[in-house]
Amino acid sequence: MLGIKQEPHSDRQDENWIGPAPWIETALPGPNAKRLIQTDERYSSPSYTRDYPLVVRRALGSVVEDVDGNRFLDFAAGIAVCSTGHCNPKVVAAIEAQARSLIHICGSDFYYPPMIELMEKLAEIVPGDAPKRVLLTNSGAEAVEAAFKIARHHTNRKGVIAFHGAFHGRTMGALALTSSKIRQKERFGPLVPMVVHVPFGSVETIENLVFKTQMSPKEVAAVFVEPIQGEGGYLVPDASFLPELRALCDRHGILLVCDEIQSGVGRTGRWFAFEHSNIVPDIVLLAKGLASGMPVGAVVAREEVMDWPPGAQGSTFGGNPVCCAAALATLQLIESSYMENAARLGEQLRKALQGIADHRKVIANVRGLGLMHGVDVLSRKTGKGDAKLRERILYAAFERGLILLPCGEFSIRFCPPLCINDTQLDVGLKLFDEALATVL
Repeated sequence: MLGIKQEPHSDRQDENWIGPAPWIETALPGPNAKRLIQTDERYSSPSYTRDYPLVVRRALGSVVEDVDGNRFLDFAAGIAVCSTGHCNPKVVAAIEAQARSLIHICGSDFYYPPMIELMEKLAEIVPGDAPKRVLLTNSGAEAVEAAFKIARHHTNRKGVIAFHGAFHGRTMGALALTSSKIRQKERFGPLVPMVVHVPFGSVETIENLVFKTQMSPKEVAAVFVEPIQGEGGYLVPDASFLPELRALCDRHGILLVCDEIQSGVGRTGRWFAFEHSNIVPDIVLLAKGLASGMPVGAVVAREEVMDWPPGAQGSTFGGNPVCCAAALATLQLIESSYMENAARLGEQLRKALQGIADHRKVIANVRGLGLMHGVDVLSRKTGKGDAKLRERILYAAFERGLILLPCGEFSIRFCPPLCINDTQLDVGLKLFDEALATVL
């Protein structure tokens, strides 16, 4: 039995506290987990990817408990979704209160306060002096699809530029923009046409190759970019990249769409990752951490850009009242304390990861902002990226009570809940280092 006492979640209710982590009581997976996994494998779509056999019963803050009573520190947050921590009491209270009064009425047909309040708040926090309009969706992929349509409608152009390594979603328009893993596109074509991909971070390629040999700038409606690439490997471009991309779009009347679905809502220590580059996009896309686990996405655009007529876009469930209530509570928590916490602990995370990389030569290229960092896993023999070694490291961390996720071809991401505290961060990083020692 392994148990390391942690500082309690700052917003917890004592009767809900599930105990310290890590705390490993059984072999992993435990007997209850094995039984449920067998049932899952009988009925679930084979398209699901599971990194290791974690079967979750409940979670609170930065602690996750499985069905056998084992507890883990969570450094993945449901892929950067549980921004305020799992089941934050204030978010839960907002959900419960809203569910007692109105669960659904359809925001495409009628009005209700939580949807109006959320749109107003999002228009307020997205930088830029111009008036803004907001469309609410169910997910990040839907937000991407809507932005694709807005760009074409507003500019009356059809071409779109995206980047190698990008992940914008799995629906057909979003998938046309995605360039992360071939498995995501294989046998699904033809996809939406007139999409060109270029190396991430290279504005020069757009100007000197795409515009000269593939697509006139007069035909390009938008450039879609992740300010920090997520699934592509938590890649941070050079500081000059986004300003140069903004200037390129301005020269040619092209819309700049920043996909902040994984990097936004305070994760980098600011509301949006693009703010670190001092630019203002034409369209900003949000989802994941926006509502602490409830399904909602958003498209925030300059008013003159979102100029489509009534009926051009809508959604039965987009902007659901309960999801909007969760988002409003989430934004309040992030604004009041968790965004500052992400900035502060981001420095601690970077220094610790760099220290690990300095004495574990299989870890390299520490990069990131706030609580969004990545590292590469390299082969001891060749010094090249090693995906198989990464798998062993992730499993060894899991066995010690630490939840981590991969990204890119051979990288590991660190995106814990923004409520994580110093002690939990230190313990998790020590567990990561122990996992490395075990597999080397």
